[in-house]
Amino acid sequence: MWLIIVDASGSTRRHGALSKAKGLLGEVFEQARRQRVRLALLQANGKHADWVLPGHKVTAAQQQWLTDLGAGGGTPLMDALQQAAAWQLRRQRLKPAEQHRLLVLTDGRLRESTALEPSLCPVVLVDIESAPIRLGRARKLAEELGAEYQHIDTLATLNNPV
Repeated sequence: MWLIIVDASGSTRRHGALSKAKGLLGEVFEQARRQRVRLALLQANGKHADWVLPGHKVTAAQQQWLTDLGAGGGTPLMDALQQAAAWQLRRQRLKPAEQHRLLVLTDGRLRESTALEPSLCPVVLVDIESAPIRLGRARKLAEELGAEYQHIDTLATLNNPV
């Protein structure tokens, strides 16, 4: 099971950050389809995070969602991370043998941050910040989550981001 959190806040519209993230997500969806992996997908924008996909195989609906994905509003990434942690705990109780991986795509431009517990599963945080002056907040977030940090510009050489 791959759990994906996508930061689609207003700041990701700048400098092509969301476009790059959409390209990466297209590749991840294709990998999941080929490997017959289930996906759970949370979109973080506006005031809260919303579940797009609660843990199903990839279908044409996810491709359409990806095509339609736009950015705007705030960055409820903390809400998304909390929802994801609660979802993982429930899922572990229901399916203890199921293995999870978490992929977080964010520019790290959060207005507020709370202390985070390290994730219960392996995490890759992909920093999509593309502004000429980078704040580097996603790297700090990755450290708090105990995540492997990657910048999206370096992923062109990797075969398996998840």
